[in-house]
Amino acid sequence: MSSRPSIDVAVVMRRERVQGDMAKWQTWRWVLDDVTPQSEGFGTEPKCLRESEEGALWLFPHFKVELFPDDAEGYLLNVTSPDPCFFVMWRMEEEACLSEEPIAKPERVSLSYHDAGRWLDAQETIEQVPASPDIVQWVRDFANEHYTPEVKRRQRPQSFQTLTDRFGQPAKVTTGDRSGRKVEGS
Repeated sequence: MSSRPSIDVAVVMRRERVQGDMAKWQTWRWVLDDVTPQSEGFGTEPKCLRESEEGALWLFPHFKVELFPDDAEGYLLNVTSPDPCFFVMWRMEEEACLSEEPIAKPERVSLSYHDAGRWLDAQETIEQVPASPDIVQWVRDFANEHYTPEVKRRQRPQSFQTLTDRFGQPAKVTTGDRSGRKVEGS
C-alpha cells in the first residue's frame, strides 16, 4: 500500500467524425473528453457510454494519480500555468478486445509537466483537460510543501576563462587583420 497522496479518476475518450478535407484520409478521430473522479457506479472495466453515427463516448475507470515528492517542481509548473490540467497519455488499441474497431485506450494520467514532457519526448500521444479548482489546490499545497528550489551556483565570469580554439588549444587574439597590418584605433 502506497503512502503517497493519490486520487482515483476515470478517463472519458470521445470518437468523433473528421470534418473537411482530412475526412478523405481518415473517417474518425479520438480525443480526450474528460478526467473525472472515480465513482463506484463506473465499474472496473472500460465501457461504451454512448454510440451513434456521429461518434462514441468511452469510459475507462480506475486510474490512480499519485503525487511524488521528487516531482514537486513538475506539479508546481502545472498549477502556476494559466490553465492547470490533467495530462493523459493514450494509445490506439488495434486488437478487437473492447470494440470491433480500433479504440483509443488511456495508459497513464498525471498532474506533472515533467511526466508530460517525458511522454512527449518518447513520441507518445498526450492530451490535456482542465483540472478542477479543488484538484489544483490539492496539488498546489503538495508542491509548496515539497518543492525546494535548486541552489544556483555562482558562475565564474566569462572574462576570466581562458580562450581556446575548437581543438582545445590556446587561442590567439590579435588586433590586426590577417595581412599583419594594424587596424585603425588600436
